[in-house]
Parts: sequence; C-alpha cells; structure tokens
Amino acid sequence: MNEYQPQLRTVHVTRYVTPLREGGSLPAIAEADDGFLYVLKFRGAGQGVKSLIADLVGGEIARLLGLKVPEIVFAQLNEAFGRTEPDEEIQDLLKASTGLNLALHYLSGAISFDPAVDTADEDLASRIVWLDCLLTNVDRTVRNTNMLVWHKELWLIDHGAALYFHHTWHNWKEQAAKPFVQVKDHVLLKQASKLEEINTVYSALLTPERISAIVHLIPDEWLADGSTGETPAERRQVYISFLTARIAAAAIFVKEAQHARQAII
Repeated sequence: MNEYQPQLRTVHVTRYVTPLREGGSLPAIAEADDGFLYVLKFRGAGQGVKSLIADLVGGEIARLLGLKVPEIVFAQLNEAFGRTEPDEEIQDLLKASTGLNLALHYLSGAISFDPAVDTADEDLASRIVWLDCLLTNVDRTVRNTNMLVWHKELWLIDHGAALYFHHTWHNWKEQAAKPFVQVKDHVLLKQASKLEEINTVYSALLTPERISAIVHLIPDEWLADGSTGETPAERRQVYISFLTARIAAAAIFVKEAQHARQAII
C-alpha cells in the first residue's frame, strides 16, 4: 500500500486555442509543448486555486478507484498570453492565471453524457455516486452531468465543485461527518443499487497512505493563498484528515444516498 506514488506531469502551454464557454469559469482548449490538446482550468477563475485543488484531488481519487478520468497535468502559463488575447474578459483571466494551472487531456470527439439516451449499469452508477458522496460533489446533476462518453466508455470530468468544506475551512470536522443531502439530485442515483457493496470495497482501497499520496500532489503555492494563518503543510494535513474521517464515516453518506434513492424509485 505504501508503494502507491501518483505523479503528475508538467506541461507548458504554447497556444490558446478556444474558450469553452460553459459555466462561469471559462476553461479553454489549449495546446502544450508535448503536442497534445488539453482542457485548461485557470487559477484566476471563479473559485481560484480551490477549484483546481478539488479537481486534482477528486480526479486522482476517481482514477485510483478504477474510474475513467482524462490524464490530469500541471499546466504552466506564461504571462505573454495575457498580452496577445484580444477578448478583454479572456485577457484578464489569462493575466490572473500566470503560473501553475491545471489541465485535463482533451478527449477529441467525446460527447456529453445525456441521461435521456445514455445509460450506466448499476455497478458503475454506484461507484460514481459513492465517489461523489465522499467528495461532496454537488455538480453531477441532470443539468450538468460532468461526464463524457468517449469510445463507448464513461469518463468523469470536472470535480472543481467538490470538497466544498474548504470554502469555509474552519468547520471541516463537522463537514466530514455530515450526510451528503445533495445526492438526491445526482444524475445516476436511480441506478445506484449497489452502494453497500461498493462502500466495502472502496473504503478498504482508500487507505490513509493512499489519500496522503494524492493530497501531497497539491503544490505548495496553491495552499498559500493567505486566507488563513496555516502553512501549506498544515492545510494539506486538513485535506488528509477530512478525507480519512469522511471515509471512516462513509456509512452515514451511504445511508443518506440509499434513502434518497428509495424516494425516487
């Protein structure tokens, strides 16, 4: 278990291709120095680096659990991009995002998961619902599924709205033990009939050592925003403690999800 050592590559953005005008954070398709296209998430947008932290931690936990997530990389953005962009809104975003950002490999040809025509089996639906309850991810609804179908497989994207405890921060212990009432709006809840079985498997898989390894991927500079008096190491430990406490209390959010599911079937 201690051998688990996730690593993220760092790429340098070489070309801003086009904005993705979905939601308020204006992610973009960009090309990097490795020749690949990425969906670039900006540190200067919306919730700032906290959204990037949630996306990183949520995505890598999902990957560890065997769910499909596009490769996540650190993306270095040069200040020159802000000077050449003609759109003022995008120019401001680029200027505010100089430095280290986050990006996901662009799945060319992927289409958004549409619950009216696409399906997920009971096992996969249960695994995704359990993950989102753990992460307190409020953004996997019919309105915004944050899932793509690519090569006939379901891929998870955008966990930036997860881990919302870190927007208040001080009450993380209370938040760790709370049920996830927003699960009632989860797009896959109706199919999630195997939550008990998944809970047993996933709780054993997500050891404190593995959680710590993922949280240690967070760059120090993203943890040093000055909003609290804590050091990056202290803030990193809060993420570890929150997630390990939440896994230990998983029966609480599983029960809430089961009750919510019974109300709609």
